[in-house]
Amino acid sequence: MANVSHRGDMSTHPDAPEMQERYNRVLGGRDVALVDGPVFLLGLYCAASPWIVHYSASQPALMTHNLIMGIAIGLLALGFTRAPERMYGLSWAMCALGIWMIIAPWIVGSGPDAGVIINNIVIGALALVLGLVCAGTAAKSTPGRNR
Repeated sequence: MANVSHRGDMSTHPDAPEMQERYNRVLGGRDVALVDGPVFLLGLYCAASPWIVHYSASQPALMTHNLIMGIAIGLLALGFTRAPERMYGLSWAMCALGIWMIIAPWIVGSGPDAGVIINNIVIGALALVLGLVCAGTAAKSTPGRNR
C-alpha cells in the first residue's frame, strides 16, 4: 500500500496549480468571503433592533427607518455573495449607509434617548468598517481599476 500521508510542501503536488485555479474561480478572486456573513447579520440586527432595544413605540419613524435600512444592508450582503465581481463597487454605498445610521437618530428620530443613539452608532460604525473592508479588498483584487 502506498504511503499517502506525506506531510511535505503542497506546492510540489502535481495538481496544485489546478487546485489553486479552481479555488480562485470559486471565490471569484476575492478575499472577503468571510465578510458577507457579518454584513448580513448586521442587516438582520438593524432591521430587528427597534424591537430588541424596545424603542418601537417611542420612535415610530426611527423604527421604520431601521427596518428599511436593515433590509437594504441585508440585500447588499446577499448581492455581495451572489455576484461579488459586480457588487463590490457598492461597498462604498455600505460605508454611506453606515454614516447615515450614525446621524439618523437626530435627523429621523424625535428626541432619541441614549439607548437609541448608542444602538444606531454601533450599527453605523460596524457598517462603515465592514464597508471599508469590502471596498479595500475590492480595490486590491482589481488592480487595473484602482481609483
